[in-house]
Amino acid sequence: PLSQFNAKSHDAKMIMCYDRKWSDKNYKTWQDFLTDSAKMRAFIKQHDDVQKFILHCEDYWYFICTFAALLQSKKEILLTANISPNFIAEIRSGDKTVFLTDQQEVEGKKIENAEFIPDLIQNSPEPGQEEIMTTPKIDADSTKIMMFTSGTTGHPKAVQQRLTEFEADNAFVMSQWGDEFLSRKLVATVSQHHIYGLLFTMMLPFALGVPFRRRRIEFPEEFELFDDEEYMIIAVPAFLKRTNAERDGKKLNLKNPWIFTSGGVLTPEVAKGTVDIFGFCPLEVYGSTETSGIAYRQQTKDGQIWTPFANAKIWKNDAGCLTIISPYIKDPAGFATGDLVDIQDDGRFILKGRADSIVKIEEKRISVTEVENRLMQSGLVLDCCIVPMSDRRQYLAAAVVLNEEGKNKFKDTEKYLINRYFHDYLLQFFENVVLPKKWRFLDALPMDVQGKKKKPVIQKLFAPQNIHGIPAETVLLRRENGSNIEVELEVLIPGTSDYFDGHFPDFKLLPAVAQIDLVAHFAQRYFGTKVSIPDIKRFKFSDKLLPDSTVVFKLKFEGEKSRISFEITDFAAGKTYASGSYTAEKE
Repeated sequence: PLSQFNAKSHDAKMIMCYDRKWSDKNYKTWQDFLTDSAKMRAFIKQHDDVQKFILHCEDYWYFICTFAALLQSKKEILLTANISPNFIAEIRSGDKTVFLTDQQEVEGKKIENAEFIPDLIQNSPEPGQEEIMTTPKIDADSTKIMMFTSGTTGHPKAVQQRLTEFEADNAFVMSQWGDEFLSRKLVATVSQHHIYGLLFTMMLPFALGVPFRRRRIEFPEEFELFDDEEYMIIAVPAFLKRTNAERDGKKLNLKNPWIFTSGGVLTPEVAKGTVDIFGFCPLEVYGSTETSGIAYRQQTKDGQIWTPFANAKIWKNDAGCLTIISPYIKDPAGFATGDLVDIQDDGRFILKGRADSIVKIEEKRISVTEVENRLMQSGLVLDCCIVPMSDRRQYLAAAVVLNEEGKNKFKDTEKYLINRYFHDYLLQFFENVVLPKKWRFLDALPMDVQGKKKKPVIQKLFAPQNIHGIPAETVLLRRENGSNIEVELEVLIPGTSDYFDGHFPDFKLLPAVAQIDLVAHFAQRYFGTKVSIPDIKRFKFSDKLLPDSTVVFKLKFEGEKSRISFEITDFAAGKTYASGSYTAEKE
């Protein structure tokens, strides 16, 4: 383990890591590690007045050399996968810090106020043999490692950890699956800046003396390289899903691989596809930054049931959530997760979704996880994400990725009919009022590097777009009957809207052309029709629509006739400003 190594822990020629693939023979040895970590210690010593060091490395070699040197120098380490300037400034929070990284640019811009690790190692004087063989002791109990998790809020939260708990977690994994690691070389698709990646891609191979690949696998086709040796693959479900989609069942020529996965949900469909492609069903680890590993399963043997780690005690709390005590948990009262659970008589358990996935829609409680599960069970969906939306009223929205069967089924189908199909399908299980009101069909869901769905990004797909300076409308009514859809929308028309520019400068009015344009945009948003209006059958302009008015747009779509009728009214004033109808074209 990191806290116990010394210069003589391994032979100087022991191979620690390799580039690209093992048989290329581009290696880094134990002697290289002792030398490069000594160089980093010398640099860190120049900053004795700094206690906090931010660390981000894409290259696992630079990471392990710098991470070990920081621990030996008794520094507080802030590990972050996010190196955007705003986030780095936020975690610095006015403290004196040094930012160490192997990246020179982020989002196409040069990184400022950072030390470039490859240059530090390349340009440092060669340390003497005595310095190389001197390995300062690491006191695991006094280490301070800050990791950042979005938790349930989406806002980055710092979680302080110690090497003590990391190594206790590793000890259990080694006791269960150590032989599988020892008989293979290690490759990974995950970032080591998060708990799962740090433990499985850095600390475990270091403790076991297992060679690891310097670079993360970024593309599924890279797996084709690994036909020369037996490999241990550390993956996230999202990457396995991506590999499934790209290979379409084509088997890889791998030698007795072993796969660990964590950091997201591995669906039965992806688990089966992974068996077909890799010849191995992934061993899933369930846990979090706060808890580390809690349980494991292998779907070919266990289905959807999780087995707790032997060193973990679990129970269901009053809120129905899984609660855990383990050597990793510092609080003697245990840690309450946000996951709803059913615990079986034999001590194993089934996860039922997030407690925070329960939302209220029109005073009715609904689990978005349950809606997602039902969509996945349709046999037409590869992935999906249900998000709550609120435009003064709450509703659900669905982002869906169709599988091959779904794509074939809906190949020439108009979008509103696909919406209708899934609406009717879900109506078998839920009340109409809680069904998703908006749908987007995507090639892939937005994911972070850990394979977690970017829900704020997905929500933006459904956020009403500002039309010429007019704020988002409020949905007062939405009714569907077969192919007919009816909506009523409350809309504020502010005097600042550019619709008023150049029209009636002495007495501002919302021109008829602007009213028709709004109707067309709302029809596109709620009926999936084109914004262009090729043929207006009827239009009646009845009253003057003044700036800063709040009006109601009543729109009705007759699917069989492809006709839209509309009315712009003010209920309170008893006015109708405009009405009409036109033949619409579907997008």
